Amino acid sequence: MRAAVLRQVGDQEVELRDDATTTETGPDQVKVKVRATGVCHSDLSVLTGVLPMPIPCVIGHEGAGEVVEVGEHVTNVGPGDHVVINWTPDCGTCAECVRGEPYLCMTFIAQTFGDPRFRLGGDAPAYGMAGCGTWAEELVVPWQGVVKVAEDVPFEYAALLGCGIPTGVGAVFNTAKVRPGSKVAVVGAGGVGLSVIQGARIAGAATILAVDPNEAKHPIAKQFGATHTATLDDLQEVSGLLTGGQNFDYVFEVVGKAAAIETAWKATRRGGDVIVVGAGAVDDNFQMSAFSLLFEGKNLKSSLYGGSDLKRDIPIFVDLWRSGKLDLEGLITRRIRFEDLNDAMATLRRGDAIRQVVMFD
Repeated sequence: MRAAVLRQVGDQEVELRDDATTTETGPDQVKVKVRATGVCHSDLSVLTGVLPMPIPCVIGHEGAGEVVEVGEHVTNVGPGDHVVINWTPDCGTCAECVRGEPYLCMTFIAQTFGDPRFRLGGDAPAYGMAGCGTWAEELVVPWQGVVKVAEDVPFEYAALLGCGIPTGVGAVFNTAKVRPGSKVAVVGAGGVGLSVIQGARIAGAATILAVDPNEAKHPIAKQFGATHTATLDDLQEVSGLLTGGQNFDYVFEVVGKAAAIETAWKATRRGGDVIVVGAGAVDDNFQMSAFSLLFEGKNLKSSLYGGSDLKRDIPIFVDLWRSGKLDLEGLITRRIRFEDLNDAMATLRRGDAIRQVVMFD
């Protein structure tokens, strides 16, 4: 089968192969024929080493497809079911899962680094990004790594429900719990940032400011629900006009840079919430004053995977899509072929796309 493989961290392109196979499906595992997979900024972060993964690695983590085989212990899905890939499966028994925080479960993520899921050229082992590897025509994951989705949801839409939507909309619903009438700012108007904007609109925020240095993204942000836009240069002035100098109730950082977290912090009102959504590098440190942390009363919150439980949240997202409140089609800049993946990554680096989705035949 075809698979896109990263051979070495720092490579600008992935190797597009046609000699990959999956490992055998174990008794607690599911084999999925991938029908659609997104090109996400996190995929680029694996190439650059910001997100460490074992090498060689089949890239891709945002995907959906059809179950083709299940292990003897699997009861939640069967062959023919349509599923979304969950790149952070929850084991259900660790401390995080028991506390109701499945998005923090490390049981299967830890296995990613010692459990090859693919073979190249017949016998050479290869790993899957985050234990997945959706840039392949088939993959094998734990049964907890798939969530059944209704068959009327197109596969390209279902793929977005595996990362971009739960990360962005989930940050609004689950982490921030945005209140109706609130003033919200979103730093970064890329694919996940636009999902945050949609979530804030659905939650009933009265003011939604999209902050991005690329002014070409501003009209797109308004299409998804931003009421106002700003660059970094005019953020302070716009904030003053919109909030009377009080700043915003909730500010979402969706860039993955310490500088962006600092921007979000400064734009947040006293007692407000700063929500960190972007995945930053391990050596990119955010500094702040201990005095400010206490006396400004602001809350700095991490929002890994939007604090989502996909089993609970995917049906909610589907219902929002069916009702016309959640725009999935608008997030897809273009549908591409497997052969276009390296061009798609170059397009993403330039900031010329929201979401590109590979459609497997």
